[in-house]
Amino acid sequence: MSPRPSQRLMRQLKRLRRSHFVQAQLPAARDRVGHYIRLMRIDRPIGTFLLLWPTLWALWLAGEGQPDPHVFVVFVLGVFVMRAAGCVMNDFADRHIDGHVKRTKDRPLATGAIQAWEAIMLFVVLGLLAFGLVLTTNVLTIQLAFVGIFLAATYPFMKRYTYLPQGYLGIAFGWAAPMVWAAQTGGLSELAWLVFIAVVLWALAYDTIYGMVDRDDDLKVGVKSAAILFGDLDRLIIGLIQAAFLWTLYLIGQQAELSAAYYWGLAFAAVNMIWQQMLIYRRRRDDCFRAFLSNNWAGFFIFAGILLHYTFTL
Repeated sequence: MSPRPSQRLMRQLKRLRRSHFVQAQLPAARDRVGHYIRLMRIDRPIGTFLLLWPTLWALWLAGEGQPDPHVFVVFVLGVFVMRAAGCVMNDFADRHIDGHVKRTKDRPLATGAIQAWEAIMLFVVLGLLAFGLVLTTNVLTIQLAFVGIFLAATYPFMKRYTYLPQGYLGIAFGWAAPMVWAAQTGGLSELAWLVFIAVVLWALAYDTIYGMVDRDDDLKVGVKSAAILFGDLDRLIIGLIQAAFLWTLYLIGQQAELSAAYYWGLAFAAVNMIWQQMLIYRRRRDDCFRAFLSNNWAGFFIFAGILLHYTFTL
């Protein structure tokens, strides 16, 4: 017996409501995924590259041109996961500040598109993923990972207590070097700590340039930074830090007995940093931001020098 017309009509109405509900939910779900992508800065990979390059320097130096494939995969994936985790915690810490800063006023936590508890949960998930990767390595690397997680979780709060949060960022980013060394060799060496020092200096320089972009806003909201601390001496001090960074890289080349290919990489990195000094000369926001972004090339040139050395000497 066929259904009555009224029954058929009710079924059609139910299907229509379900269809409209699904159509209404899909855009909302897409928007939410987009907010999470922005929270983790997946759409802005410069920070990932600035963490990836020194990780690769350490991998190739510790492995003398032949890094363990498993260690390579663990740390490359770890770079992406930990950088995302750091961004999430950074936005959580700054959720009441970002709305007052021109560059950050549209971030998901600042606009309320994502709630604070969601950010904390996402940070925990990312942290557990990263720790899970580290658990596949050795005991020393796992012990060092606890320090790395602590640094990632606490860095975003440093701008409230010190005018050198950029130095703390350098320590957080540089901690990848001893971790890589431990995973690759089972121990630590003087060379590992030289790479660590180099990364700290590099991050202090480029993140101070980054701080120059937000300096006016930071002064208004009471946030501390090296760009504020250095004042009118900012360009000179950044130049001195960059020089110390390049000198540390020179010492690394001497200790590791690297060939001319490596020093050509340093030369290109030095030219890049001269270009950065030219860009920040007038302290214009857009030019300072361009100078910050160009550090991706400096990291690449250094890695290219290390890679070419081992390619032609092995």
